[in-house]
Amino acid sequence: MLSPALSPSTHKRWIEQYGRNVRIQGLHPWDQRLLPLDPTTLHHIMKHTDIYEKPAISRRFISRFIGVGMLSAEGAVHRRQRRVATPAFSVQNLRALVPLVFNLSEQMKDRWLALAAEKAAEGRQEKGMVLDVANWMARATFDVIGLAGFDYHFNAIQHETDELFVAYRDMFEIGLSQSQEARSLLGVVFPFLNKIFPDKRTRVIERQHEVIHRVAAQLIQDKTQRIQEGEVSGVKYEARDLLTLLLRSNAAVDLPSEQRISDEDILNNINTFLFAGSDTTSLALTWTFLLLAKHPEWQKRLRQELLEVDRPADVTEDVAQEVWKQINNLPILDKICRESLRLMAPLHSSLRVATADDILPVSKPFVGPDGKLYDHVTIARGTTVHIPVEGMNLDREYWGDDAWKFNPDRWDNLPEVVAMLPGLYANTLSFSAGPRSCIGQRFSMIEMKTFLYSIVRTFTFAEADERVVKSNVVLVRPYVSGKHQDGSRCPLLVTPYIPEED
Repeated sequence: MLSPALSPSTHKRWIEQYGRNVRIQGLHPWDQRLLPLDPTTLHHIMKHTDIYEKPAISRRFISRFIGVGMLSAEGAVHRRQRRVATPAFSVQNLRALVPLVFNLSEQMKDRWLALAAEKAAEGRQEKGMVLDVANWMARATFDVIGLAGFDYHFNAIQHETDELFVAYRDMFEIGLSQSQEARSLLGVVFPFLNKIFPDKRTRVIERQHEVIHRVAAQLIQDKTQRIQEGEVSGVKYEARDLLTLLLRSNAAVDLPSEQRISDEDILNNINTFLFAGSDTTSLALTWTFLLLAKHPEWQKRLRQELLEVDRPADVTEDVAQEVWKQINNLPILDKICRESLRLMAPLHSSLRVATADDILPVSKPFVGPDGKLYDHVTIARGTTVHIPVEGMNLDREYWGDDAWKFNPDRWDNLPEVVAMLPGLYANTLSFSAGPRSCIGQRFSMIEMKTFLYSIVRTFTFAEADERVVKSNVVLVRPYVSGKHQDGSRCPLLVTPYIPEED
């Protein structure tokens, strides 16, 4: 159920054998779960967040790393946090961040060109350079969310030495990469074990939390002071990073005091923005580069389209906005992004728990185990629901017989039944659905398309000698086959593009 290598065929077999709502066995004999592969049922679950919450164990696991932000908060706390954060993610505010993303994507391009030049200067004749694209994309998206999120310069594209960057990197890599071990699961179920018998992972998380809280608290204090000084002087502090916008929204005079959030909530949401805004987008880009390496014909088509958009020598804010308008309207780029996010969604699945008895609608009546015809599914309070993100994204009955294959052309002529599927983005669950869907979806797409524009028009990608496979470790991460102990990696052969070779 949790393995990307096995779950597509498992979902298919169970639909054929049991139908679209399946009861599955959880971790212990009393843990009976619902696996809804029916879009009507799923839509109901994703819409009614007042009934279907994240289980306590999931919230505890997330909050251990990034506090109680929008990913782990529930009920009134989540609604309050989201209400305060929503203005920061308006179309106007996100558009103002385009020049920042564009400049960092160009910085990444220049860094890779410099690496290629260093190799050439050393006299190495072999074609291309093998780069761990997963590592580079993580560094790039850290830089983006650092500046766009809270006006902080990680400079991770240039080096990996910044104190706050190292703290986040070590916390996520060491904490998350080992999260499937039995000791980690026991620590989540029985938190007191981490206090009494702290293991290496627990000590790393606590040590890096101290760094993050110290630096982030200082950032909040500095931003708050600048905003207040601007109000006193009459010269408004005009920074456009998400933290400034969040603080300004939280201090708005028309916001009732009971709807404001605390500095701790703001700090937790900084952590949430950084995790959700860097890790998921870096994985989406990594998987896209791998798909382009596996499908050189699509890589060539994309590059030809991208080269039709002139790259300006001097990237002013107005120029960056104009280039973004052109990039965002490129049809091949758009359908490659859609297909990559459908086929290789960074989130494999998630969990919800019913907080009340409920009656779930279904898309069509079904015959139950007792031989009777039913037009609904009943669920008892306390039942866990397994949300099959990948299961719906790869469902052959909706997406076609080639649903498990990379085919961006499918977006030119989608089956009509795809419209039934729930999802914030392109009828997929890659950015979730309903009131808890990803608040940063638009920003993620700005990052993804802009980096693809700068990088794909400048470099070619091919598979390296090592085979990369998918593994579900909190998110769907790339690993070299047989070398999981080395951590998440995606080595690709990267070569500066020479037009004559086309």
